[in-house]
Amino acid sequence: MTQLPAQPTPATPLLDQVTYPDDLKKIDDRDLPQLATELRAEMIDAVSRTGGHLGAGLGVVELTIAIHKVFNTPHDRLIFDVGHQCYPHKILTGRRDRIRTLRQENGLSGFTRRAESKYDPFGAAHSSTSISAGLGMAVASQLSGEPRNVIAVIGDGALSAGMAYEALNNAGALDARLIVILNDNDMSIAPPTGAMSAYLARLASGRTYMGFRDLGKKLTAYLGKKVDRAITRAVEHARGYVTGGTLFEEMGFYHIGPIDGHSFDHLLPVLRNVRDNSKGPVLIHVVTQKGKGYPPAEAAADKYHGVNTFDIITGAQAKAKPNAPAYTSVFAEALTQEADFDDKIVAITAAMPSGTGLDKFSLAHPSRTFDVGIAEQHAVTFAAGLASEGYKPFAALYSTFLQRGYDQVVHDVAIQGLPVRFPIDRAGLVGADGPTHAGSFDTTYLAALPGFVVMAAADEAELKHMVRTAAAYDEGPISFRYPRGEGVGVEMPERGQILEIGKGRVMKQGTKVALLSFGTRLAECLAAAEDLDAAGLSTTVADARFAKPLDHDLIRQLARHHEVLITIEEGSVGGFGSHVLQFLAHEGLLDSGLKVRPMVLPDIWMEQAKPEVMYAKAGLDRAGIVSTVFKTLGQKQTISSGVAG
Repeated sequence: MTQLPAQPTPATPLLDQVTYPDDLKKIDDRDLPQLATELRAEMIDAVSRTGGHLGAGLGVVELTIAIHKVFNTPHDRLIFDVGHQCYPHKILTGRRDRIRTLRQENGLSGFTRRAESKYDPFGAAHSSTSISAGLGMAVASQLSGEPRNVIAVIGDGALSAGMAYEALNNAGALDARLIVILNDNDMSIAPPTGAMSAYLARLASGRTYMGFRDLGKKLTAYLGKKVDRAITRAVEHARGYVTGGTLFEEMGFYHIGPIDGHSFDHLLPVLRNVRDNSKGPVLIHVVTQKGKGYPPAEAAADKYHGVNTFDIITGAQAKAKPNAPAYTSVFAEALTQEADFDDKIVAITAAMPSGTGLDKFSLAHPSRTFDVGIAEQHAVTFAAGLASEGYKPFAALYSTFLQRGYDQVVHDVAIQGLPVRFPIDRAGLVGADGPTHAGSFDTTYLAALPGFVVMAAADEAELKHMVRTAAAYDEGPISFRYPRGEGVGVEMPERGQILEIGKGRVMKQGTKVALLSFGTRLAECLAAAEDLDAAGLSTTVADARFAKPLDHDLIRQLARHHEVLITIEEGSVGGFGSHVLQFLAHEGLLDSGLKVRPMVLPDIWMEQAKPEVMYAKAGLDRAGIVSTVFKTLGQKQTISSGVAG
């Protein structure tokens, strides 16, 4: 990484008086804008040193302060949807002394996490879960007879997921005491309308209006349900025309707003009114600006959503020295190239156009690019519908997010044998985002499905081959996985080749030990083979390419002509290695004394660190492979891995 100049820590005299939310209660409301300025400066400084999610947190500084000042956390439950915006919350809840360890090994998580603090009642790193979790907490409060407020802060982008609407619908029906704060940080629903909007919000959240509303409900109830519902709807529709809340009112929520999420004069009265007067579910519509208070982030919210370390003065982010093209870029360029030849190819993303590289694809083929929002279930079935009409959909999702659409993968794609293509980004361990974003399970859960073709690219050239292979394959669903980050620097073809389905390749021939790799551990296998050869253990290295269908001929050859067979993959137990063992057992190839060891990710949640550190801890690096071979042979290791050459 490029080195950035050292920068002084900002002066924060008011923030220095706040360690926990109770300390906020001692600060006068008039001093809160200064506190917000200091909190924002502290967050910018911390993230400039560690990298992480910047824009979303900057947008909720005032909102976070106001919530903790008005409510009694942690007795009152505060849930942040996704968790990208939780850094100010962490600073205010006893973690300021560790805030410069964000996303580092043994440091603070980049998301809310129950094990980290009692102020994090629910861990969140995937979107659109806050209302469901909050409703569960609100109902638990009712059942236990222990009154508390439950506040769920959800971004407007998270409302593109069906789960959020399922929760809203259920919460309205249960009439639970739940406060949902809709953080509208893209002005995507409605802008605040100045002083009139703030006045209406205070009026609507006040005791008089809420009391009158409840009294009206009681009176109209005597007239019968139909009349009651008609009058209630008429009143709420009329108010909805002024406040914009008709949709949420129809779902059973009392809607307030929109209000300015950067004005304590707007936030504090409304939150206090809701705290003191509301009974059922309430939705407060708050408008904020992503990146607020830091000009580079305000000007380019997308580039400053997630950042590397950066220079505070210029906003320039540190960049790794280019070594090889990033896998995501290789995928995007290869798919664009194939779409130039085939007008049936379409691309689908679930609110991750830049993360999946489809922003580049969309420049060349805008009419064939579809961003469906944070809705992986819909993305998969939408792709299935396209495939049923003869199109070639590539549903590009991170491994961790594809999990959210698994039922649709099974029922809407696999059972019907529809040729949906699944490019799976962020396969394997992902570093600073930790266990919530690791791509650990896709091989296991996809290879279990009949008729599914499951591939893994060993390097960037193989990825290009697999894009073309998937484009040409019309027999059923097909997936190919690749990691975050850069390739290994192999020579790139002009265009990908169509691979023979279910056929691997031998990279190096030996006689005693066979290393069978599935995915990008191939480079580590080749390096380990050098060490093993130097120790007198002649080693074959093969790239499986396919977990399903397996290359039976290749596996037979390796099993019959080697004493040891090691499978290596960047995934959980139950994946590639398990399928190889199943085949070997049924072929009787284990009866001859062949020593087989599958190497997979350990059965734990791997904590955040640099990817190379995580793989070393998992034993899936050069040294771990060498060590496994010696242990399998029952021999003492005679050479230090990495020394031989």
